[in-house]
Amino acid sequence: MTQERTPPTSSETQDDNTHFGFRKVAKSQKAGQVADVFHSVAGKYDLMNDLMSMGVHRLWKRFTIESSGVRRGHRVLDIAGGTGDLTMKFSDLVGPEGQVVLADINASMLEVGRGRLLDRGYAGNIEYVQADAEHLPFPDNSFNAVSIAFGLRNVTDKDQALRDMTRVLKPGGKLLILEFSKPANAVLSKAYDLYSFNALPFIGQLVAGDASSYRYLAESIRMHPDQNTLKAMMENAGLVNCKYHDMTGGVVALHLGIKP
Repeated sequence: MTQERTPPTSSETQDDNTHFGFRKVAKSQKAGQVADVFHSVAGKYDLMNDLMSMGVHRLWKRFTIESSGVRRGHRVLDIAGGTGDLTMKFSDLVGPEGQVVLADINASMLEVGRGRLLDRGYAGNIEYVQADAEHLPFPDNSFNAVSIAFGLRNVTDKDQALRDMTRVLKPGGKLLILEFSKPANAVLSKAYDLYSFNALPFIGQLVAGDASSYRYLAESIRMHPDQNTLKAMMENAGLVNCKYHDMTGGVVALHLGIKP
């Protein structure tokens, strides 16, 4: 049996609490608790992504890259870039004249990403920055594109993060948000719940020795805003031409918006 929870609407809770999975915690505590999760899973992150999605995450990310409009010479910010899947592809696209910044709030994830990219020969046009999505340490109008893949649901104040992502985009720049979302089909939604709350913690325990972190990840997906709510949040942050593309029946959605 899974527990039904109502996800937050276009703004976070108005008091000093927020959600960590299904639990309410103090806003000041969430970042630390999320950090503990990703410190725990960093070493097995890529393997678990392949196992949990049966490899389909690679297709989701490929579509994100193809939708980015990133070209040679561009500057790209990859927030919550983790182990560098998107950063690697962006690095190829921008070439030596461009730059990609891989940013992650979690030092363990950033270190795994740096090691992985260096091992594969990526060096010259990539910078690594430990950064909070709510308070990005970059000047206004810095990037042609900003991406965040499977990271927004872990942010404490999503509205503030969206405003700051918009701030650092250049006029005409594009924000890309790849995130788990809400399947429209009731049968698929039920099957997805059964898989998330039973198979994911089991696989997490078997492979990474950590069921609780993967139980949190399943819960955090359910608490994330649905497609239309996130689209409205992007518009409220100042982006235009906002739209989304459902993938795998809405299990995942790619949201896009342009800075005017």
